[in-house]
Amino acid sequence: MKTLKYYLNKAQKEKWAIGQFNFCADSQLKGIIRAAKNLKSPIILGTSEGESNFFGLEEAVAIRNVLRKKNNLPIFLNLDHGKSFEYLKQAIDSGYDMVCFDGSKLSFEENIKITKQVVKYAKRKGVLTEGEIGAIATDSSKIYQENFEIEEDLLTNPEESVKYIDKSKVGLLAVSIGNFHGIEVSGLNPHLLLNRLAEIRRTAKNVFLVLHGGSGTPEEDIKQAISLGIVKININTEIRLAFTNSLKYFLQENPDEIAPYKYLKNSAEAVQKIVEEKISLFKSNNKI
Repeated sequence: MKTLKYYLNKAQKEKWAIGQFNFCADSQLKGIIRAAKNLKSPIILGTSEGESNFFGLEEAVAIRNVLRKKNNLPIFLNLDHGKSFEYLKQAIDSGYDMVCFDGSKLSFEENIKITKQVVKYAKRKGVLTEGEIGAIATDSSKIYQENFEIEEDLLTNPEESVKYIDKSKVGLLAVSIGNFHGIEVSGLNPHLLLNRLAEIRRTAKNVFLVLHGGSGTPEEDIKQAISLGIVKININTEIRLAFTNSLKYFLQENPDEIAPYKYLKNSAEAVQKIVEEKISLFKSNNKI
């Protein structure tokens, strides 16, 4: 099977993006994998620290291996937003394909120091490392002031990005350009700062660019972001909402049903629909 780096290079050259779809339950996985298989798309499965603690690091690697073999798909596994070298080391040792170190709450120098440590260890195991400059918050209130202007200190600074990449040797960079984790109550997030992204792309040349918080981002912004160099987009909230809302609806309509395989089937199908929509939007279909 071709490597994750091969697909990232291919995506960058051909102007499309690989979707990272987070999971913490087998039923979510069923929907994600069916979507990838139907549309012949490479995918990255993501687990945050919380999700991987629930599901298990070694269990996630084992099921990735089974799914790869069974479906003959390029399926990769990323530890998302790891906060410490120790936990990322566990993920690397367990067999993850890549890890993301989130040092956004640390000082700039401390972020570089730990990222460099992660990169050095991961490289020996053939694992890719993603780093982060700027703060990707959990909701828009952490990003936008009352006049709807974005606080500058939360955004990715192009000059700092160059220093961070040069010193840490990180392979992927998650950028803060007005994106955030979650979805606005209106159902649609504010627009991305695409001019900022273009500036980052001009300065940070030797790295793959990543967009976190892809759920709820306007589709036209997603398309523009990909044209400006984004090659990996993370989706989690929309998967969680599709899964949970489907589950709630089924149990409300069938309050006496107690067989999980019956009500989880609908939830898996709801996840599959979301993932297929994202794969088509990212144009990663038929790229195997």
